[in-house]
Amino acid sequence: MSTNPQSKAGEKFERLAGLMARLRAPDGCPWDREQNFDTIKPYLLEETYEVLDAVDARDWPALAEELGDLMLQSVFFAQMAREAGLFQIEDSLDAINEKLVRRHPHIFADGTANTPEQVKQRWDEIKAEEKKERKQTEAGLLDSVPRALPALVEAAQLTSRASRVGFDWSKASEVLEKLDEELGELAEARASGAPHAEIENELGDVLFVIVNLARFLKVDPEQALRRTNRKFRDRFGYVERSLKDAGRTPAEATIEEMEELWQASKRNG
Repeated sequence: MSTNPQSKAGEKFERLAGLMARLRAPDGCPWDREQNFDTIKPYLLEETYEVLDAVDARDWPALAEELGDLMLQSVFFAQMAREAGLFQIEDSLDAINEKLVRRHPHIFADGTANTPEQVKQRWDEIKAEEKKERKQTEAGLLDSVPRALPALVEAAQLTSRASRVGFDWSKASEVLEKLDEELGELAEARASGAPHAEIENELGDVLFVIVNLARFLKVDPEQALRRTNRKFRDRFGYVERSLKDAGRTPAEATIEEMEELWQASKRNG
């Protein structure tokens, strides 16, 4: 058996594909055989977020396991496509290998790109050239942003695409001014007793501007919010545990008591 790490990885990936084929065989697992492209989609999303959770926790053994689960989803989709005569997993591997070589001419050819920004720009240029060669046209600059993305991620991608053609503020302070403006409009809508739909629209505008601010500050808004969510979980968990030790529940405590415990959780790290 080869001792080359890449060869070993290839052998193990081949085993994974074989296991999936066995599970989908006529005498395979009833649950696996019952699945289709639509029923598997939620699991793909779930596994993706479990990968992100492992990264956020810096839990590397868990990340190794979760990446395996995520790879299983790719193999699952590919096996169903193979059964339907659409394509095979080899086609997917060929596609990504060729794409990586084609879109990195500064590594695999005689192209030049010395900064991450130049690499990204060249990637987008090559992508546009590929679509032109395939005679694929888009109705607009934003059409390639999937509408099924989580709203925060979608907003980040939309604003990033628009900024590439100059539809943008020039500095972060201008975004902060816009945020003040949108917060004022939200406050005005609430004070005037505006319908719920209007308040929802104004709040959406506030969130959209915040996503723009994150882009100017070079912060991933999705990751920033995930970290804050994790922080909230940890601190509220401290509040719950402290109250439980005192024989009480959050519902039995006052907001002042819970706030004091919240501040204690902040001091304790």
